[in-house]
Amino acid sequence: MDREIGRFVWNIEKEISNIKKHGVSFEYAMEVFRDMNRRILADKAHSAFEARFFAIGEVNGRLLTVRFTYRQDKIRIIGAGFWRMGGMYYYEEEKI
Repeated sequence: MDREIGRFVWNIEKEISNIKKHGVSFEYAMEVFRDMNRRILADKAHSAFEARFFAIGEVNGRLLTVRFTYRQDKIRIIGAGFWRMGGMYYYEEEKI
């Protein structure tokens, strides 16, 4: 069963699993997209069937990484957590 809030959607069972494993609800994870400095990176390792991405952004003073994809003009959240490597990508300056 899915839950939808605005332009975001996710599987409720997956969210419960994510809360148990990483302590992050997907409703909280939506806040990453409010960070104007967030980084969006391709997640090349997790799906051969659809494009997946990482959004890395600051929420309440902490860096949060959200794995997501786009489906039917919605952002479908797949997972979220406080990934230590996220800081390396978030603070990295653009390379020209």
